[in-house]
Amino acid sequence: MLATARTFSLLGIEVREVHVEIDVCSGGLPAFSLVGLPDAAVRESRERVRSALENSGFRFPQHRITANLAPADLRKAGPSFDLAIAAGLLAASGQLRAEQLAGIMLAGELALDGAIRPVHGTLAMAEAAKLLGCRAMAVPAANGPEAALAQGPRVVPLERLGQLTLLGTEDEPAAPPPFELSLNGAAPDSPDLSDLRGQPYLRDALEVAAAGGHSLLIIGPPGAGKSLAARRLPSILPPLSRSDAMDVLRVASACGLLARTATAAQRPFRAPHHTISTAGLVGGGSPPRAGEVTLAHRGVLFLDELGEFSREALEALRQPLEEGRVAIARARGAVELPCRFMLVAASNPCPCGRGEESGECECQPGSARRYRAKLSGALADRIDISVPVDRPSAKDMGAKGGVDSASVRARVVAARERQERRLGPGRCNADMDLVELRAAALLTPAARRTLAQGHAKLRLSGRGHDRVLRVSRTIADLAGAQRIEAEHVARAIGLRRRGAE
Repeated sequence: MLATARTFSLLGIEVREVHVEIDVCSGGLPAFSLVGLPDAAVRESRERVRSALENSGFRFPQHRITANLAPADLRKAGPSFDLAIAAGLLAASGQLRAEQLAGIMLAGELALDGAIRPVHGTLAMAEAAKLLGCRAMAVPAANGPEAALAQGPRVVPLERLGQLTLLGTEDEPAAPPPFELSLNGAAPDSPDLSDLRGQPYLRDALEVAAAGGHSLLIIGPPGAGKSLAARRLPSILPPLSRSDAMDVLRVASACGLLARTATAAQRPFRAPHHTISTAGLVGGGSPPRAGEVTLAHRGVLFLDELGEFSREALEALRQPLEEGRVAIARARGAVELPCRFMLVAASNPCPCGRGEESGECECQPGSARRYRAKLSGALADRIDISVPVDRPSAKDMGAKGGVDSASVRARVVAARERQERRLGPGRCNADMDLVELRAAALLTPAARRTLAQGHAKLRLSGRGHDRVLRVSRTIADLAGAQRIEAEHVARAIGLRRRGAE
């Protein structure tokens, strides 16, 4: 007898529909074959399904069983196919009515005792089920509130395999309530910008970067406050819209990072160690998995000790910074991952941290140059703002705290609202393409002269010229100005020039 169940395969953070076709043949010796490019975790589902069925009071057919995961040219990975395979096997052996599986998507991992364990990517699966017009989606009970966020088909939370017989009946488990999204932005206990003392120029650069979504490079000796400042950047960023929050939650769900109790939609802050590989930073592997740039989508990616990262990993950031996406191509197809993030990098001027200009540098000749060469000119050109910092004095450290995050965040939110009215919901100046930039860059004659002088003095590239324009537009938005004035351009050039000095 033949039966079919429907499920999904997770690729990166996207899902593809998979039909699980089960054929129970009365002829031949008992065997259980699984085909359709399954990986090791999927092949092992045969033993999990066998034990789960027998320990749940079902009969495992003593016949020749063939399970096909279609389409056959799509590689299947992970344990989320267990529930669909078990349901199809029950329907094919007459222990479950075929109409009970009609229009239902199933996803879940089986324990040997028949319990159903949570899986990754349930939110994306529920959204896909909504687009496919499914009438219901059966998921592990722990994934129920997550799947309900999609506001799609009815969610059926299952705790044990035996509950499959309740599908489509009056005793079917009730749909769980979705997570309550909190869109208030930074967490109440997040670090406050007032902790940053003695660095007014750095505080100003953080505000400009947050207002326009610009990338930022901080260069200075150890103990100058580089990491402290970067970790307080999320506290001044505007709250997520519901659309952006769903993007963040979709990535977290696919990577197994979504909380199972309540969900506060906050901008992610990722700070990978400098020993991270290129695949770990931008994504890769087989099957392709999301990297840190995707985990930082709609948030902040902080690279501390930039000079210690491998040059290959840093160079791989070019496309994500420029396009807001990562394309991972493999022999069997390509996966595209979103990565619209703010890059904040901190670096010492040399390996010892004192800098050659200080006169106290202990580095070997040429080592400082090789250290700085980790950041290539092509990547440095894509960083909008560069800020040099020094160690704060004892007087600065003993002074009262500066402006708090709430005050700065109010100005940032006002500037972002101006940008959204100009560019559309969820967009900021860092996202502008060349056409939008030319339309938004309303320069006064004095501002044009200032930009031309800065271009000639700093020998800016074409990309550098456009990034100065973007930062100038952000500074004008912070000031509430319709047109970009000369002082706005001068300030933007200063933010770019100082990192090169």
